[in-house]
Amino acid sequence: MPSEFNFFQHWYPVSPIEDIDPQIPTPVMILGLRLVIWKPKSSDTYRVFLDQCPHRLAPLSEGRVDDKTGNLMCSYHGWQFDAEGVCTHIPQAENPEIVVKNRDNFCVQALPVRQVNDLLWVWPDINSPELAEKTPLPLSPQIDASQGFVWSSFVRDLAYDWQTLVENVADPSHVPFAHHGVQGNRDQATPIPLEILQSTPELIEAFMNRGMKSTITFEPPCRLEYAMSFGNEGKQVGLITYCIPVSPGKSRIVAQFSRNFAKGLYRLTPRWWDHLYNRNPVLDGDMILLCQQEQILQQKQSQESWKTAYRMPTSADRLVIEFRKWFDKYCQGKLPWQELGINVVNDSTINYDRSLVLDRYKQHTQHCSSCRNALKNLKRSQFFLMAYFATAIAVAAILPDSLRLNLGLPLAISGLLSLTVYAWLKFKLIPQFYFVDYIHAKR
Repeated sequence: MPSEFNFFQHWYPVSPIEDIDPQIPTPVMILGLRLVIWKPKSSDTYRVFLDQCPHRLAPLSEGRVDDKTGNLMCSYHGWQFDAEGVCTHIPQAENPEIVVKNRDNFCVQALPVRQVNDLLWVWPDINSPELAEKTPLPLSPQIDASQGFVWSSFVRDLAYDWQTLVENVADPSHVPFAHHGVQGNRDQATPIPLEILQSTPELIEAFMNRGMKSTITFEPPCRLEYAMSFGNEGKQVGLITYCIPVSPGKSRIVAQFSRNFAKGLYRLTPRWWDHLYNRNPVLDGDMILLCQQEQILQQKQSQESWKTAYRMPTSADRLVIEFRKWFDKYCQGKLPWQELGINVVNDSTINYDRSLVLDRYKQHTQHCSSCRNALKNLKRSQFFLMAYFATAIAVAAILPDSLRLNLGLPLAISGLLSLTVYAWLKFKLIPQFYFVDYIHAKR
């Protein structure tokens, strides 16, 4: 029996636009499809193609944007493709007319794209561009500057499945415990009365009234949003997440954090600093828990369903239950990997290598322009700090006695300060871009 829900005929954000390098083709995967993002030199908008050259199936994400034509060039044999995916040049062609005569056969498959709300969106079904044109994007009303909102963005690849990600974000009761000291406090955890307002094939909406009023919206397959209001002044905070199915056991979160107050603080806080000390720690706090939870659930589902494997007696779990019911009813409890010929192997072996599961560099830093550039600049700073330390100490050592106290001592002190900053960068700050172990028992 085919699934009632078509995962491919929906819009997905692939990345915040500010994180995409317009000079270099960028690989990305959604729903098992290997894609390449690139920007023609003659265009203000990005393009997304299937990441394979029609010639010999080499990855176009390893190609380049040609300096002269502005087209995408395959690095294997130099075939070029324009913004629409049409092959424009084959260096090996004895007769240039072969390119024109075989235009349809030699083209790259291009996907519908949009650039809205600072995100690049893609429609992963190649065969329904007309439907894509008529289908609205799953946009958040909280990403709207005209309504006084400001926002920041974040993206990270995750070592667990899409359904686990949706289930986790739909569960507000884990925050005081999984994120103790980061976003919550386990000593202040209380019951969470959660009410399901509506549940349809297209939308699940819940309401939570605890301290601040919160509406939680799940618009399948990817938008899961919290709209939180407090006080009598119309203050609003938003958590807008897009949960992207990447491949079996892998997902990606594209998140936007909005508010309509304290806008100056938003502008003063560097984006990379926010990622290092707020956004990444939150996902670190979930990662080990969810990877192991997912694998244990897979083991149990060989004999029973989630309904008996889980014990969910409180109203705090109602949205998780509603999502699971939706997934069973409209998707038969599975993602469409078989439609792509992807064999799903339920490997129940738990990965205990925390350095791989919590690899911030591969999961986030390399994808984030702010963190990439900050890391590059901090490494440069290390070089100058060490060079200054060596120079200051050497100069202080060779100064004559008459100048040693007045000039040599300040030089030596400044040199030691630069060494201290160097050590802080090397052992404290820079490792935050790569790996930070998250041990719940020590928090």
